[in-house]
Amino acid sequence: MVYQTLRRYFHMASIGDQSYRFLFKRPPPGEVVAFDCETTGLDVAKDDIITIAAVLIKGDRIVLREKFEALVRPDAIIKPDAMKIHRLREADVENQLPIRKILRDFLYFIGSRPLVGYYLEFDMKMIDKHVLPFIQMGLPNQRIEVSNLYYDRKYGNAPPGTTIDLRFVSILKDLGLPNLGQHDALSDAVMTAMIYIVLRDMKKRGARIERERVRPLADAIEF
Repeated sequence: MVYQTLRRYFHMASIGDQSYRFLFKRPPPGEVVAFDCETTGLDVAKDDIITIAAVLIKGDRIVLREKFEALVRPDAIIKPDAMKIHRLREADVENQLPIRKILRDFLYFIGSRPLVGYYLEFDMKMIDKHVLPFIQMGLPNQRIEVSNLYYDRKYGNAPPGTTIDLRFVSILKDLGLPNLGQHDALSDAVMTAMIYIVLRDMKKRGARIERERVRPLADAIEF
């Protein structure tokens, strides 16, 4: 704990732009932010963000009036496969601001709160490559991956050989949550927030997600 505190103060003092010191402050109690990005493709080095959205979670409530949503003019061409997924064309984003013009508002929205996401590592890498020129490091926010929370509640005690399904639609279905339509950044952020709240509550109660029982091989053999 002491090491983490000292490390935090070191980074706060050494960031390039001191106006971003707020990123290292203690986050408001009970508050996290769920966020999602849609991109031109899946190559972090070559592709770019085309839409980004985030919603605030306070305790067990998703505060939709406190949200961030922006279309972005990317520095990369939108790949056809990506276009089929999020249905955004070059013409839809050509008049929008580039991410470097939007990033400050996004950072002030999330502040120092923990960030919640689904396969968050990819989205964070896309954000961090643009954050780097601002603060000379990636975002210091704590990261919470909902697929890990789900795995713990459903597969944490599973026997070897269990089939693992961590698809977003499967998680929603298992938790009885509505599918608001995937590959829209705001909808994905809201659904991720719902998943987080349900799984966090299950963890507090020690509840688990039932798995389909697999019949022992011996029971499946007729003699």
